[in-house]
Amino acid sequence: MRIHTFKYHLLITVVKLNRYLSYYSCCLSFTAVNFICDHPAIKAISFVGSNQAGEYIYERGSKNGKRVQSNMGAKNHGVVMPDANKENTLNQLVGAAFGAAGQRCMALSTAILVGDARSWLPELVGRSKALRVNAGDQPGADVGPMISPQAKERVCSLIQSGVDEGAQLLLDGRNVKVKGYENGNFVGPTILGNVTPQMKCYTEEIFGPVLVVLEAETLDDAINMVNNNPYGNGTAIFTTNGATARKYTHEVDVGQVGVNVPIPVPLPMFSFTGSRGSFRGDMNFYGKQGIQFYTQIKTVTSQWKAEDSTLTSPAVTMPTMGR
Repeated sequence: MRIHTFKYHLLITVVKLNRYLSYYSCCLSFTAVNFICDHPAIKAISFVGSNQAGEYIYERGSKNGKRVQSNMGAKNHGVVMPDANKENTLNQLVGAAFGAAGQRCMALSTAILVGDARSWLPELVGRSKALRVNAGDQPGADVGPMISPQAKERVCSLIQSGVDEGAQLLLDGRNVKVKGYENGNFVGPTILGNVTPQMKCYTEEIFGPVLVVLEAETLDDAINMVNNNPYGNGTAIFTTNGATARKYTHEVDVGQVGVNVPIPVPLPMFSFTGSRGSFRGDMNFYGKQGIQFYTQIKTVTSQWKAEDSTLTSPAVTMPTMGR
């Protein structure tokens, strides 16, 4: 069960499953958060949000003996090999980076172009530029607004930080204007090239329609980049070579991996397996782990004998079903 809402709403739902209580909440004060983390009747907490809030909730809830699953930030990488299907890959990158205005935890916010795939960058920029920015209820809109003025300001600030640190602004969506919404919270598709792992636009989750592009000489270099990033939510590789895909899926240290799938969100029967800096807890969302998170396992061992059956001596060894 997952409940999403915008900042302007205050929403709390209490769910009871097998004597486990869990709070789903959004935009609560510290007082409310501490109540959830501290109250003895609440046995489990499920959270989606920023690392700052997620770490706090995990630490406080765990100290009080609660189960906590805390899904936090992400920096999802798409590694593009030169043997990938160019047409499909470019379209997938654009859709995964800018869909929902980049405001989803599985947005593909980082592209690593390996070897000759670096020459695809101008076409990537061109396809991104063709996306239509408008209100979400307007026909043909590809990219909607940010959720608040503060969100827009933060995204624009991170874009500028990339420029200040030496990134190349290949596509700038900060000054986009939408007719009828001139003061709206819109940021158009933005692409930063020549990005390095030390830049703030790379180390921080942007959560907006911004794609940062890095370059790598080899697949090994790309894998090292992904593994050195603190987040571990999702990643994808684009290739037509099975051995390359196998190497990547085996060596990359990320919880959810797609092969020619830009947003590798699992189906409900699997778990949402973010890892490292993107997750705190023992059991993830969805699937078997999700059921176990909300379940207290009880084991009952019974033995029934005939009424005239008697034990001839005390059993001092480990009990077995035979005695």
